[in-house]
Amino acid sequence: MLVIIGYVVVCVGVFGGFAMNGGHLAALLQPLELVMIGGGAAGAFLVGNNAKTLKATLGAIPTLFKGSRYTKDLYMEMMSLLFDVLSKVRKEGLMSIEGDIDSPEQSPLFSKYPSVLEDHHIVEFMTDYLRLMVSGNMDAFQIENLMDIEIETHHHEGAAPAHAIAKLGDGMPAFGIVAAVMGVVHTMESVGLPPAELGILIAHALVGTFLGILLAYGFVGPLSSLLEQKLEESTKMYQCVKVTLLASLNGYAPALAVEFGRKVLYSTERPTFSELEDHIKKSKSK
Repeated sequence: MLVIIGYVVVCVGVFGGFAMNGGHLAALLQPLELVMIGGGAAGAFLVGNNAKTLKATLGAIPTLFKGSRYTKDLYMEMMSLLFDVLSKVRKEGLMSIEGDIDSPEQSPLFSKYPSVLEDHHIVEFMTDYLRLMVSGNMDAFQIENLMDIEIETHHHEGAAPAHAIAKLGDGMPAFGIVAAVMGVVHTMESVGLPPAELGILIAHALVGTFLGILLAYGFVGPLSSLLEQKLEESTKMYQCVKVTLLASLNGYAPALAVEFGRKVLYSTERPTFSELEDHIKKSKSK
């Protein structure tokens, strides 16, 4: 929603200011300029990215028009789930959760938290390392190192769409210049026309440069920044799980291990100690 509002503000600010200055908005309506800029940028985008990046980028774009799913409620659900799992481990031993981590969809523990269960990647991350803890063949240092590598891989893969869109935006001013040069060439071919008509052709050519810059900095470029912010939010989920599981592996009680995880969250989504404690109590009563 904020993306659409931002686009409206950009259009009102740029085109509204132009109209208030006495400009004619119809002069800016140049479909052929948009075809040259958009077509050139799309072609370069296809050339500069492999199929995996293209697929990831196309999949990421719709998420930009939705609000963030990483809310305080989601974090509290995830930490309540971690508390339940670690409490079961402490009471009944590591082997008691083997069935839960092998089939989290059928697990009574995981099914209490549908919002977490919807995120296949975070559930897989959590269950994979709980499985390693059950195996008992790796110490905390080895698991932490492996977690760091996996989180880095997740971050690297998630950054590909943001980088692809950023490069697309960086190239649009150049394609705007290409469109403008094509317009100038057309103008020079028509040098025998009256000055009034030549002025119109020159104005059309300059619109290409304008549109290239506007699309780059007003529409495409901000999307890459937003994708990076969303990636940072998703990475924070993994860090929270990592810190909580490592605290448990180092011998801390479930309540204290979850507190370790709570501390790594951003302050805007981090629940207070009392909020988390109340949420865990309510989840236990279900």
